[in-house]
Order: sequence, then structure tokens, then C-alpha cells
Amino acid sequence: MATPREIRRHMKSVKNIQQITKAMKMVAAARLRRAQEKAASSRPFSEKVKELLTTAVSDKATMRNLDYSEHPLLQERPIKRSAYIVVSSDKGLAGAYNANLLKHALVELMDQDDYVLITVGRKAKDFFSRRGFDIEESFFGFSDKPTYDDADDVAYLAKKLFTSGVVDEVILIYTQFKSALSFTPLSKKLLPVVPPQAGETAVNNEPFDDEHAKLADKDEEAGDVIFEPTASETLKYLVPYYVKTIMYAALMQAAASELGARMTAMSSATDNANDLLKSLELSYNKVRQAGITREINEIVGGAEALQ
Repeated sequence: MATPREIRRHMKSVKNIQQITKAMKMVAAARLRRAQEKAASSRPFSEKVKELLTTAVSDKATMRNLDYSEHPLLQERPIKRSAYIVVSSDKGLAGAYNANLLKHALVELMDQDDYVLITVGRKAKDFFSRRGFDIEESFFGFSDKPTYDDADDVAYLAKKLFTSGVVDEVILIYTQFKSALSFTPLSKKLLPVVPPQAGETAVNNEPFDDEHAKLADKDEEAGDVIFEPTASETLKYLVPYYVKTIMYAALMQAAASELGARMTAMSSATDNANDLLKSLELSYNKVRQAGITREINEIVGGAEALQ
């Protein structure tokens, strides 16, 4: 049985760990709130980009005469080689967040014979490196606080691989955020760009809002819209922005999922530490009481021996 000193030392270490997990929980909660506010502030821009893209592609004459050499991101071709972008976290202590995502990504890759792998986050890089996968490029250092520039860097590499003909499609694997307790690994086609259809629900890459507003039906209005420059010229700017918008929203959802998972994990760790402290305190009292009883018995025994 452990001595009172050993139990007190154990209790002290548990208290220290509890303070750390409690602090990490509070930090994750604050960052999650900021991530939600950041995503909300960027939503008007992304919605306008989708709306303009929907309007431009609803012009059937424009799409029929579209020169794909000038709009390579819209060109669909037979799939011979795919690129996968796996978005994970840089740090651990986030429960099963990374495990579920990487398991989902591994299943996707097992079905492919020829592919290019891009990782975002140290956990994905380490996971695939240990298993002998060839990684084309790795991005890390911003998993819990991504910026639009970070999304631009990842999207630029994806566009470069697609337009050069190295790959015929780009698949984005990330975690879709629903709430602090609910997030799901998801695979989404990033390239070629499939423009949102008129009247279609906003694409599912907008985080933190379960009640997506539907895009207004543009079929009747398309003929009244005058593009200056032409719709074809406008698409050259809209489509790259649309790709970056999807990439940024995916990074924001992954960041929110990571922070939500970490907040939940640290909350559970704090509660477990509290339960362990109660158990250790009970054990300490039992050992201390046993020691006191033993000393009393020794004193009584010594007194009896002197008589």
C-alpha cells in the first residue's frame, strides 16, 4: 500500500495536470468563439462570389462557347490521377479528431492506385510519413488559426497541379464542423470547379451555420444581367476566387472542429482529474487513519506490557 507521502505527491501532480487541462479548455473555447466570428465576417464575400458565379454560368450561350484553354479550372476530363489534400491539426490533445480524419483519408487512398498526396497539419504529415506514403507538399503551423493567405497557398498548389495536367481532379478531405460536440470527416471535390446551380443550397463549406440561405433562382434574371467585361472574362476572376473561398472555409471548419474537440477532451480530462483527486483523498484518509490506529495500538500494547 502506498504511503501518505506518496499519495500526497500523486495528488499534487494530479492537481497540476488539472490546472493545465482547465487552462487549455478555456483557451480552446476562446479560440473557437473567435473562429466562429471570423467565419461569420467572411461569409458575405463568399456568398457574393457564389452568387456571381451562379449568374455567370446560368448564361447557356456563354457556357456553350466557353474556351476551356482560358478557363482550365472548369474543364472536366477523364480521371486518371487524383490529388488529395488532407487537412489535420498541428497538435494533439484533441480526442479522436485526428484519428477519425486520418482513418477516413486512409480508406479513400486505399482505393486509389495513382494519386498525389498533400497534407495540411503536422499530424497528417507524420501519420502518412510513418506509413511510407509519398507526400508532394506539406503545410503546417496554422491549423487552429488559418488565414486567407494560408488558404491561398494551398489552393495555388492545387490549381498548379490541375492546370498543368499532373492530376485530373483534386479532392479535399477535412472535418466538417457542426457543433463543439459534433464534427464529421468529409471528402469534397475541389477541382474541377462545379459551379453551384441556381436555386441550390449554399455549398456545405460554410462553417458554423446549419441554416444555409438558398441562392435566389437566377434563371429568369440571367438574361437581364449585363457583365462588363463579358461573362466569359468575369469567370477568369470568379473561378479562382471560388476555389480559394472553398479552401478557406474548409480550413476554418477544420480549425473549429479541432478546437471543439480539444475543448471537449480537456473538459473530460479536468473532470477525470477531479474524480481522481477525490479517490486519492479517500485513500489518503484511509492510510492516515490506519497509521493513527496502528500507533494507538502500539501505545496501548506498550502500556499493557509495563503493567
